Amino acid sequence: MKKRNRIYGKELVLAFLLLTAVARSLQSAHGVHFYFLLFQGLSFLVMSLDLIAKIIPDIIEKGLIPVLHDISEQGTVVDLQDLFTRYTFEFASLIATGSNTNSLMCTRVAENQFPKAIDDACEAIFARIVIPEAFWKLQRWLGIGKERKYKESWKIIDKFWAKQMSIKQEKLSNAMTISEDEEELNALTGYLTRHDIFGQTPSSNVMRDNITGLLFATEDTTSSALSWFFWLLSKNPFSEIKIREEVRKHIFPQDQVKKWRGNLEQLNKLVYLHAAICEALRLFPPVPYQLRTPLRPDTLPSGHQVDQKTAIAISGYAMGRMASIWGEDCHEFKPERWITKEGGIKHEASHKFFAFNAGSRICPGKEIGFTLMKAIITTIIHNYHVQLVETHPVTPNLSIVLRMKHGLKAKINSRWA
Repeated sequence: MKKRNRIYGKELVLAFLLLTAVARSLQSAHGVHFYFLLFQGLSFLVMSLDLIAKIIPDIIEKGLIPVLHDISEQGTVVDLQDLFTRYTFEFASLIATGSNTNSLMCTRVAENQFPKAIDDACEAIFARIVIPEAFWKLQRWLGIGKERKYKESWKIIDKFWAKQMSIKQEKLSNAMTISEDEEELNALTGYLTRHDIFGQTPSSNVMRDNITGLLFATEDTTSSALSWFFWLLSKNPFSEIKIREEVRKHIFPQDQVKKWRGNLEQLNKLVYLHAAICEALRLFPPVPYQLRTPLRPDTLPSGHQVDQKTAIAISGYAMGRMASIWGEDCHEFKPERWITKEGGIKHEASHKFFAFNAGSRICPGKEIGFTLMKAIITTIIHNYHVQLVETHPVTPNLSIVLRMKHGLKAKINSRWA
């Protein structure tokens, strides 16, 4: 990946991650155009960081903080992974479609169908990768097992998309424009109205695939990263203390202030927190492996010959635990490895730190992800003590996203009387 990344540009993993409809787009003559639209959509949002900076505190103050307060007051056990999924889906829905799903209004309601559909589809896709092709095709033909869930997942995704498209078209028919309502600056509105950026409006299926991909990239991966971060923090209380001190210094100069007062500039000052997030991503990358196919025949460093029919799996999870890459302390949670002697962030090469992909395929939403995670973490750590349920099993789920199979059960206790 360091020297020959360019000839491994065709990524099967993105086709897997964005489900079969996307795979069809990639396999068609318009595959390159699909990539263009997807990354243009993400880049369009990156250019709108001011709007994102407005959305984050709004849903923290109106959604996350009230929910955390209620959980703390009642003294109940909550699944943090589910909570993070609801919050990040709320955020993802706002930047992707402009719709408020109210996912955080009550943590006891039935699970949100769309994120669950994505999770079920991801598990089915993982099964397709690791079991014989004839077996999963037989399951698909019989309509059983994970293939049945996969088919049901797409029905939910299509239903969600039809609803969002209907809402958006109704708004646009009322002559609403981005300039008239800045809250409508989202990917779907961009596809429908910003022809200066995207060209001709894409087909409904292509827009659906791109929006689904954006929701997946924002919600599933971020909630996974947050869950493993807090699990690691529970095992390393010294790091939690250091993060809390840094947050108090730069975000909450007055101790008992529950309202999130951060901005992008202040979040960028949280060096130790940034390092701790990087360390968590090193040990538990949300997408634990990447699949690549060479564009032409090549020879791997091991001497193996590969060609266009070869799928190469690169395990970021394994790389994060290799002493040859990270040193003898590679299994330790050590944020200090990301901090320079001058006190700044040490930037590792993307082929070494694989959490955001490498080379020309580097994730364009990287900064959005960091901003969202920092905002959530600072809010929770400043206001609450997170006490994990010790008897609750924490194991990875077999899927293309490194989520926890049984969630992350915890009690949340307020730090303020």
